[in-house]
Amino acid sequence: MGCFSKKLKQPLSFMEQAWAISLREKLDNHYRWPAVYTFKFIVPKGKEHLVKNLFPNSATKEKLSANGNYISITANIPVASADDVIIIYEQAHFIEGIIAL
Repeated sequence: MGCFSKKLKQPLSFMEQAWAISLREKLDNHYRWPAVYTFKFIVPKGKEHLVKNLFPNSATKEKLSANGNYISITANIPVASADDVIIIYEQAHFIEGIIAL
């Protein structure tokens, strides 16, 4: 694994493992590693710090929703492989109310 090799809070379920395998295949078919990958998440207002913690040394862009209840967060992150991308999504999965785009 690359620079994001962190332990997950819980092991992945069978469905989550199948998702990771499918995503890895799609990413490997689309990207040449290393690459800059754009992550975009939407979270309830007040939880944006949890998403930003996924990218501690990187700049993020934030945009408040029209009604002010949600914030979209975008980060362009250099990653070494599809596994680095998957690790970020797996960690984000534990943030309550998150939507990954």
